[in-house]
Amino acid sequence: MPAGRPGPAAQCARWPPPQPLLPLLLLYVLGAPRPGSAAHTAVISPQDPTLLIGSSLQATCSIHGDPPGATAEGLYWTLNGRRLPPELSRVLNASTLALALANLNGSRQQSGDNLVCHARDGSILAGSCLYVGLPPEKPFNISCWSKNMKDLTCRWTPGAHGETFLHTNYSLKYKLRLVWYGQDNTCEEYHTVGPHSCHIPRDLALFTPYEIWVEATNRLGSARSDVLTLDILDVVTTDPPPDVHVSRVGGLEDQLSVRWLSPPALKDFLFQAKYQIRYRVEDSVDWKVVDDVSNQTSCRLAGLKPGTVYFVQVRCNPFGIYGSKKAGIWSEWSHPTAASTPRSERPGPGGACEPRGGEPSSGPVRRELKQFLGWLKKHAYCSNLSFRLYDQWRAWMQKSHKTRNQDEGILPSGRRGAARGPAR
Repeated sequence: MPAGRPGPAAQCARWPPPQPLLPLLLLYVLGAPRPGSAAHTAVISPQDPTLLIGSSLQATCSIHGDPPGATAEGLYWTLNGRRLPPELSRVLNASTLALALANLNGSRQQSGDNLVCHARDGSILAGSCLYVGLPPEKPFNISCWSKNMKDLTCRWTPGAHGETFLHTNYSLKYKLRLVWYGQDNTCEEYHTVGPHSCHIPRDLALFTPYEIWVEATNRLGSARSDVLTLDILDVVTTDPPPDVHVSRVGGLEDQLSVRWLSPPALKDFLFQAKYQIRYRVEDSVDWKVVDDVSNQTSCRLAGLKPGTVYFVQVRCNPFGIYGSKKAGIWSEWSHPTAASTPRSERPGPGGACEPRGGEPSSGPVRRELKQFLGWLKKHAYCSNLSFRLYDQWRAWMQKSHKTRNQDEGILPSGRRGAARGPAR
């Protein structure tokens, strides 16, 4: 269906109204007057006019024949069901009532406003559809993408102002650029990703650029967009990465491991891929994005909160397909996958154990390690640097904390002196 077509509720009545076939046949057989003759007692002129916003309209309702009780003095006008003020009308003669409307606004419905001439008793004598609006403006901002090189979807913006107040038809046209005998093709599947979009499902050529443009047409004129030239290989996107798994990294309470598969729809094609990860905590709507995943299919998230549920998503950008130099288009995000970090078993700041008397303090060394590992965590979220040293250090630290808690932290304060022996 062409973009911009109004729904069934926004239809201007046609004049004269359509008549059922069977009653018309009976009237014809019985010799009654046919539609279009004396059966229609009045006519509005001009019929179904199209005007620019701000224009004026001079219309007349003329009675035909000599219908009983119908004279120009008893007629009145309605617009979209509302009676117009009598001062807008004037009697031209015994059978004609004139109407003057100035500075018209845009039509309230794209299929036209109902201008109706009534008899004194309220019966309808004649009607006309009034179209008031603007010609279409030049469509712009055309963007297109191909899902796994099998189709092409495009969308556009319908001009600077957009609203024309008239039914405006948008047609997406395309053709091969380098084929002199190529004919214009018209897209047929509209409204696929919004009101101004169209989908071409098949029969597309690779390695040959296309010319694509949009034509807009309504009762007041037409406009054509600039031509967009593209190669299907330059606008490829794909499905979100499948089989996204999020798991813990042993007992490390501030890390999660993320793994996924490359897009299966492109497995037979020569291409590269970039990935992005985003994650958030369970009770938040703010996502944090990890950009430096490159072409890996796994990543370790560090610096997380212990004992916290995280939701993780991954998306893919296929680029360089068959040597294309374009940047590629990101896929949709994968469905969220949830996992939680382990709860921290470290004592809080108030319960930290001090070094025993006579033991050399390891504070400077530990501070140095923390500084180094802080740098590692900051600069190596998903890089190729090894986390083996980091893992070993963290495991040693946790084991050390548990051992020291057992030696000192568990004993009540009143018994620590007895455990160490009598004071000398």
